[in-house]
Amino acid sequence: MIGADDAGRRWSIGELARATGTTVRALHHYDEIGLLSASERTPAGHRRYTERDLRRLYRVRALRALGLSLEEIAGVLDGPADDPESMRELLTAQLRRLDEHAELIGTLRRRIRGLLRQAGDSSGPDPDRLMTTLELMSVFETYFTEEQRERLAERRNALGGEGVEAARHEWAGLVEEGLRLVESGVPAEDERARDLVRRWDALAGGFHPDGADGERTRAAARRMWRDNSAEIGGSLPWPVERMAGLVAYLEQVRQTG
Repeated sequence: MIGADDAGRRWSIGELARATGTTVRALHHYDEIGLLSASERTPAGHRRYTERDLRRLYRVRALRALGLSLEEIAGVLDGPADDPESMRELLTAQLRRLDEHAELIGTLRRRIRGLLRQAGDSSGPDPDRLMTTLELMSVFETYFTEEQRERLAERRNALGGEGVEAARHEWAGLVEEGLRLVESGVPAEDERARDLVRRWDALAGGFHPDGADGERTRAAARRMWRDNSAEIGGSLPWPVERMAGLVAYLEQVRQTG
């Protein structure tokens, strides 16, 4: 286990790779591009990593998981190497990203439990259940390219934790307002419906890149919902059929505009 005493502990490149799950090749690459270099060398020239290097490696890996490129990570790490506030911000962002995935993971867990209950049957798990679980596992990879996922992550990070929470609260209010319009039979041509769509799209726009890239990610998000509404909607506080009706209504309003 990696120790906490920076004054006493040192790791070779192989030891650091094994302890952190990073490949030796990746550590060599980080060194070559100036992203992470061992603070010390032995008389024979072998790398020795300190706890400060370990903290920097954590930042590199965490920022990569948040969708930043290696070039962008280098810019972020230009600041003080051991700034506690920057580490706190990074951990907060990482936790927020994990929370965003928690709902999807929860849905997957429920589906896999259902498959497990069927695993003892002579016929095995229901093929339909297997298919829908596989579909859910590949939702993001199917509908968003890696570059699009990185851009979406950048937008979320730019908004910050308070901004994301405020947007979620506003979106919940828009959902309730939209459901009332749908269930009251307000026509798609009505100005109230058009105003709702303007505010809905403006709010969603904060999470998408600008220009053509944003249009593509918005289109991918709509396709993802259309094809996976039951799985995605299962984690929302409104019944799936009501949300599906609202999404169809919003699209109808857009077409009338």
